[in-house]
Amino acid sequence: MEDPKKQIPQSIIIGGMVIAAIYLFSGFGIGAAIPTGQISTDSGLVDAVSLMTGKTSGLFIGAVALLFLVTLFGNMISWSMGVNSTACYAAENNDMPAVFKKRWNKNDMPIGSALMNGIVATVVCVLGVFMDIFFPDSSLFWTFFALNLVMFLMSYLPIFPAFLKLRKTDPDAERPFRVPGGPVMLKVLAVIPMALIAVSLIFTAIPLSFDKASLEATLPITIGSVFCIILGEILIAVRAKKADKLEK
Repeated sequence: MEDPKKQIPQSIIIGGMVIAAIYLFSGFGIGAAIPTGQISTDSGLVDAVSLMTGKTSGLFIGAVALLFLVTLFGNMISWSMGVNSTACYAAENNDMPAVFKKRWNKNDMPIGSALMNGIVATVVCVLGVFMDIFFPDSSLFWTFFALNLVMFLMSYLPIFPAFLKLRKTDPDAERPFRVPGGPVMLKVLAVIPMALIAVSLIFTAIPLSFDKASLEATLPITIGSVFCIILGEILIAVRAKKADKLEK
């Protein structure tokens, strides 16, 4: 950005309004076309378009499905670039295995993180296909999906306390964009998203009732989340010990 102080607020406001409008328009459209209980998790958009046009195939239906896939690929690429860069930075600071810090010589992009990301995603997708073939009633793929969402949300939680701490310990650092407001306003800006994330995590990863259906749907996510957190801490501890040995 040529002028982050001006362009970042513009992008947040304009982008937020556009995203909200698209989601609301699409959500209300699908909800009006298909009863809520009949909306498919996998193909709700195409089902709605098919119902409204009275056709299950054809050029228009194919175009809608193709454009939907394009948006998925666009989101996947943009998010993966951020995730891969973060994983690469962590590996360079000995917080992740060395394979994650491999960069491409041509443009310095984190190719090691990208490959590992692709391998894990491919394994999960292929596993989901096999599970659907051999165990049609299984929700394993969506459990992995929910687990990914939980890990994604949890990674955002430390950002807000870090923001408040850096404002306090390093207030004079030059920043391309500085969030306006005094101490009280900054705390409000940090606490509100943290509370929303916490609520989302509770509803996604913690069983709110102990009947069989609720436990089968939520308990694997809870166990998977705890396992991933412990595994991450073990990897960090192991890498830290290796880094200390190398320094000595």
